[in-house]
Amino acid sequence: MNITRFAIQRPIFTTMVTLIVVIIGSISLLRLPIDLMPDITNPVVSIRTEYENASPEVIEELVTRPIEEAMAAVPGAEEVTSNSSEGNSNVTVKFTWGTDIDVAVSDVRDRIDRVINRLPDDCDRPTLFKFDFASMPIVFMGISSEMDPVEMRRLIEDQIKFRIESINGVASMTIFGGREREVSVDVDPYRLRAMGVSLDRVMTVLKRANINRPAGYVDQGNLEITIRAPGEFASVEEIRETVIVVRDGVPVRIGDIATVTDGMNRIRRVARMDGQDSVRIAVMRQSGANTVQVAARVVEEVERLQAEYHNLNIKIIVNSADYINNSIANVSSSALLGGGLAVILVLLFLRNILSTLVIAISIPVSIIATFAVLYLDGLTLNLMTLGGLALGVGMLVDNSIVVLENIYRIYEEEGLEGADAAEKGTNEVFAAIIASTLTTLVVFLPLTFIEGMAGLLFREFALVVAFSLICSLAAAVLLVPMLATRMIRLQRSEPRKGFVKHAFDASEAGFRAMENEYKAAIHWCLEHRWTTLGVTFLLLLGSITLMGKIDVEQMPKTDEGNLQVNAEMEVGIRLGLMSERMRELEMMIM
Repeated sequence: MNITRFAIQRPIFTTMVTLIVVIIGSISLLRLPIDLMPDITNPVVSIRTEYENASPEVIEELVTRPIEEAMAAVPGAEEVTSNSSEGNSNVTVKFTWGTDIDVAVSDVRDRIDRVINRLPDDCDRPTLFKFDFASMPIVFMGISSEMDPVEMRRLIEDQIKFRIESINGVASMTIFGGREREVSVDVDPYRLRAMGVSLDRVMTVLKRANINRPAGYVDQGNLEITIRAPGEFASVEEIRETVIVVRDGVPVRIGDIATVTDGMNRIRRVARMDGQDSVRIAVMRQSGANTVQVAARVVEEVERLQAEYHNLNIKIIVNSADYINNSIANVSSSALLGGGLAVILVLLFLRNILSTLVIAISIPVSIIATFAVLYLDGLTLNLMTLGGLALGVGMLVDNSIVVLENIYRIYEEEGLEGADAAEKGTNEVFAAIIASTLTTLVVFLPLTFIEGMAGLLFREFALVVAFSLICSLAAAVLLVPMLATRMIRLQRSEPRKGFVKHAFDASEAGFRAMENEYKAAIHWCLEHRWTTLGVTFLLLLGSITLMGKIDVEQMPKTDEGNLQVNAEMEVGIRLGLMSERMRELEMMIM
C-alpha cells in the first residue's frame, strides 16, 4: 500500500509525526479532568418552597397541591412526586431521558408563574434546583471550638466562608449547625391588653423602625451627594425605647409591654464532631471543574486556616477526591499491569526481543494518542474511560502482531530485504486487519446510541475503545513496518548465540509439540462432527440457562470506606431527647 511505502521510505518523517502525537497526547493527559464517573445530568427538577411555621397538612393543601397540579401539565414530565414537612414543600419533577434540562427548567418556571398567585402571601417564592452531580458536595468539613457559639458562627460566616468560596473551582459553601445571634421581643399579653395595643401594631412599628433606605441625591457645589436614611437598630436599648403609640400624651414603648433580650436562636439542628458540638460545612464545586484539583485546593486552604486560627479545630470529614484517586489509581495500575503482561506474553510467543520491542512501542503510542482524542472531545479521565483503555490494551497488540509476524515470515521464507519485506508483509494482511478492526468497532459503536443513564455511562467507554483501536490500526500500518525494517537489519547483524540460541531452540520444540497437539484436536473434531456440534450446543444451552440466574442491578456495589448510620424516632420528638439518643449511638460507634 502506498501509505505503508511512504512511512517506510521516510522514517524520519514517520518518527517525528509519532513524537508529535506522543507529545500532544502527554499534554492532553496532564490537562484531562479527573472524575469518578462521566458527567451524568439527571433530567430532574426540584421545586422547594418555604412557608415558615406551617404544619405539614397546611403545606400539603396550600403549597404542594397547587404546584403539583401545575407540574402535571409541563411538557415531557414523566413523574411528579412531593414531600411536605413542617415549613417546607418539595416537589420533584422527573422528565424523560434526553430532555434538555435547561428547557425543562424554563417550562417549570413558566408553570410556577401561573400558580404563584394561588400560594399564601407570606410564603417564600418557590426555588428551582436542577439535579446535577456537580452540585453534590465534594468535601465535608467539621469545625469545633471552645469559643462562644455565636462568635464561632460569625467567624465562620465572615472569614472562613469567604476564604473557601474564593478558591478557584468552588461554587458555594453551605453551613449546617452552630448558633446565630437572635434578638427576642417577648410580648406580655396582659400588658398588651392593658395598653390597648394590638400585636399587629407592635410588629408594624418594629418593621418600620428598623429600615435602611436611600433618600435621594443633593447637589452641593460641584458634587452630587447620595443621602441615606439609616434607621436600623444599633442596640437592644433602642428597641426597648421604640414608641408604639401615645396614650393621653404618654408614649408607650416596646419595653413597657415586652421583654427584649439579646441572645441566641433556638436550636433546631445539632451537629457534632468527635462528640463535641460543631459546625458542619459542605463545599460544592463548579460544574465542569476538576473534582480532584478543587478538593486539593480546599484541603490546602484548610491547612492554612488551621495555622491562622488556633482557636478552631478544622477537620476534613469526607473528601470525595480520596476515593476518586484510589479508584483511578487501581484502574490505572491494572491497565499498566495488563500492558506489561501482554508484552511478556508476546515475548514468549515471538521469542524475539527486537520484535517484542516493536510491539511494546506501539502499545503506549496508541494509548497516548487516545488521550489527545479524549481531551479534544471534552471527556474526563474516569472509571469508564480508563476501563475502556484497560480493555483495549489487550486488543491494541492484535493488529501489530499480525503485521509484524507476516513481515518476518516473508523475510525468512522469501529472503526479501527489510523494506521490501515490510511493505509486502503489510500489504498482504492490510485488508484482514481492517476487517478485524471494523468488526470490533461495530460491536462498541452502537453503545454510543443507547438512551438513558446506560447511554451516558457507556458512551465514553465505547468511544475510548473505538479511538484506541483506530490508533492501533494506524500504528500497525505506519509505525510497525518502519520499525520492523530497522529491527530486521539489527537482527541480521546480531545472530542468535549462547543462552538466547538455547532458549529459542527449547521454546521452538515446545511450540512444535503444542502445534502437533492442536492439529490432532482439529482432525478429531473434523472426524467427529456431530459429537463436536452436540457438545457445542450443550455448552450454548447451559450458558443461556445460567444467564437467568445472574443478578441485575444498575450500578455495581462499591465500598468507599465510610459508615453511615441513620436513626429514626417518634414523630414530634423533642430535639433535646433526640440529641441524647444520638450521643449514645456516637459512644457505641466510637
